Amino acid sequence: MLSLVQLEVLAAVARCGSVTEAAKQLHYSQPSVSHHLARLEAATGVRLVQRAGRGIRLTPEGRLLAGRAAEIVGRVDAAATELAAQAGLRAGRVRVAANASTAATIVPRAARRLADSHPGLELSLVERHPVEALRMLRHGEVEIALVFRRAGSPPEEGFRFVHLGDDPIHLISRQPGDSLAHHRESAWIGGCDACREELETVCRSEGFAPRIVSHSDDMVVVQALVAAGAGVAILAGLGLQAHRRPDVEAGEIAGFHREIHAVTYGDPPDPPGVAAVLTALAQSFSA
Repeated sequence: MLSLVQLEVLAAVARCGSVTEAAKQLHYSQPSVSHHLARLEAATGVRLVQRAGRGIRLTPEGRLLAGRAAEIVGRVDAAATELAAQAGLRAGRVRVAANASTAATIVPRAARRLADSHPGLELSLVERHPVEALRMLRHGEVEIALVFRRAGSPPEEGFRFVHLGDDPIHLISRQPGDSLAHHRESAWIGGCDACREELETVCRSEGFAPRIVSHSDDMVVVQALVAAGAGVAILAGLGLQAHRRPDVEAGEIAGFHREIHAVTYGDPPDPPGVAAVLTALAQSFSA
C-alpha cells in the first residue's frame, strides 16, 4: 500500500534532484528520506532510484511514479484549500498562475474586488507562462491558470476553460501609422515559443517571415528595445495596459487577437473559493 508520505518524498527527490536537498525541503532527516524510498520500492516491487556517483537518480519507473506522486500530493493540498474555502468563504486561499500581462492587469483588479467582497479569502499569485501554468494546474500546485491561447486552439483533456475575453495584438514601432508591410526587412523582437509562433503567424499574413534578432518576454524590455531602434515587435493589449512607453507607437493589427481564459482542472462544480475568484477575474477583464 502506497502512503502519501512516501509519495511526497519521491516527488521531493524528483523535484530537488537529491536526497539531501529533499530532506531539507521536507524538514526530514536524510536517513528518513532514504527509509521512505526503500519502503516505497518494497511496496511497488520495482526499483525507483539508482546510484549515480555520490548521488542518486530516478529510474524510468521512478520518474513515472514521481510525476503521478506530484499530482497526487498537489491534489491533496488543493483539497485542504477547498475545505477551508467551503466554510462560507470566511477563510482559505486560491492559488493562481498567470503570465506577466494578465498578472499585472486582471489579477490585481480581481484581488481588489475579492478584498471587498470576501476579505477572508486570500488570492496567491505566481507568474508563469501558459504551458507551465497548465502543468502546475494539472499537478494541483494552483487552483486556477490564467492563460492566453490562439483562437480555435483545441481544449486539453481534463481542463475546463472559461473565456474571459479577447486581447487585441498591436504592432510596436517608433513611427506613427506603421503597418506590418513596412517591416518586411526590419529586425524583430521575439518572445516565448507561443509568442514567437504568434509573431510568425501575423507576419505570414503579409507574406513574409520575421527576422528575429532579439528575444524577451518582458513588456518593459521589448518597448525599451523598440524605443532604442533595435527592432520592432508585437504586444498584446494587456501588456500595453501594464506598461506603455510614450516614445513608442502601438497600432492594433486587424484580425488578430489572443483569447484569455481562466482554467480549472477536474469535474465541476468548482469549490466556492475558486468560483469566487473566477467571477472576480471575469468581472475584471474589461474593468
